Amino acid sequence: MEAMSSGIAEASYDVVVVGGGPGGLAAATVLARAGFKVLVLERGREPGAKSLFGGKVYAQPLRDVWPDLDKKAPIHRWVRVERFSLTSGDRVATIEYRLGRPVAFTTYLPELVKWMAGKAEEAGALVVDEVVVDDIVVKDGSVVGVRSGGDEVRAKVVVDAEGVNRMLLERLGLVDPPDPSRLALGVKEVIRLKPDEIEARFGLDKKEGLAWLIAGDITNWIPGGGFVYTMNDSVSVGIVLRVSSAVEAAEKGVIREHVSRMVERLRLHPYFKRFWTGGDIAEYGGRLAIEGGLGYMPRKLATNGLVVVGDAAGLLLNTGYTIRGVDFAAYSGKLAAETVIQALSKGDTSEATLRTYEEKLKASFVYKELVKHRGIEKVMRDPWFFKALPEIGVGVLARLFEADYEEPTIAEALLEAAREAGTPLPLAIAKLLGVAGEL
Repeated sequence: MEAMSSGIAEASYDVVVVGGGPGGLAAATVLARAGFKVLVLERGREPGAKSLFGGKVYAQPLRDVWPDLDKKAPIHRWVRVERFSLTSGDRVATIEYRLGRPVAFTTYLPELVKWMAGKAEEAGALVVDEVVVDDIVVKDGSVVGVRSGGDEVRAKVVVDAEGVNRMLLERLGLVDPPDPSRLALGVKEVIRLKPDEIEARFGLDKKEGLAWLIAGDITNWIPGGGFVYTMNDSVSVGIVLRVSSAVEAAEKGVIREHVSRMVERLRLHPYFKRFWTGGDIAEYGGRLAIEGGLGYMPRKLATNGLVVVGDAAGLLLNTGYTIRGVDFAAYSGKLAAETVIQALSKGDTSEATLRTYEEKLKASFVYKELVKHRGIEKVMRDPWFFKALPEIGVGVLARLFEADYEEPTIAEALLEAAREAGTPLPLAIAKLLGVAGEL
């Protein structure tokens, strides 16, 4: 990758992309393939350097941008097993599903993003690292470029792919300051194991992968959860917490445990530790992420000379059993690029023309998924689903399978477990039915 130089700063581009993540690089690749002069400005030491990610990516939307994905991308394992667990003390209830065909793969996001950057460069885009964009330049009501320090780069269109820290969009008045209720803190460890050990311990065939989500007291009942993803020669283990819920719990004195301690408890849990005992902790890291959803989207996704993609556009979905962000970002970058190509070809980069991007996005699976699952926000804000529900689920199974003499009926087990969790069974049923159609 190239360093910023006076020649770059003095040049003019068709498109400047702010941010070298999946959304920005998808846009850059599509635009460069079409023959436009594209500059990508990335604040990290290289694209992907500031990325921290659990590990599972849905493939098909990426294939629409990079047809050679399956053969060329740094894919570790194709996910063939999905697990979901509820925890209460040492007791764990798990559901497992083996997929008929894999639709997602595991990878390290820094590796994948670096590959995407290489594809953008192959197409003809210029990718420049370690450049912090301070402002988006506006003249006569239209975006005309970006400013970094004392340098200004002119462009006919700017693609804002700055990610979760949307300071540029804040200055333009397109978003409000960060709302803690829509932010999550993720912390993970990477544990090295031999590929054959991973396959033996997780019950996988060669090159098969597993994605595992966990809810319950593993987070001290704070809304959020644990995750486990199998890579080629490592396992990613971590915790994600809703920031506002964690702050509230700390202020009330309910929880005074750092999230890093929660990750350690997950790693050392009597049930889970068998899957990685003997492995070496190779990496440790954390990052702030959006929970996404319709309420996190900017007031506009397009204005005169500007389009917004990826995390900056709020395009992330967490249903509690699947998490989608990388594919949403890349697909939004593709749609934005297609719109910009049309606008540049017509010589019209006004909001009226670029708004076609927003229309395309709303007609795509990305927006439809966000609308369909908008009710998940109720779940993510309701501690009941992270405390009472796991206690009831695990409690029912404990009563059914840990009886010494007389076994209860399922109805009796449900009633007793709900009572012990402090929730009348009718209320529990009402809560589950209330969100079932929106999850």
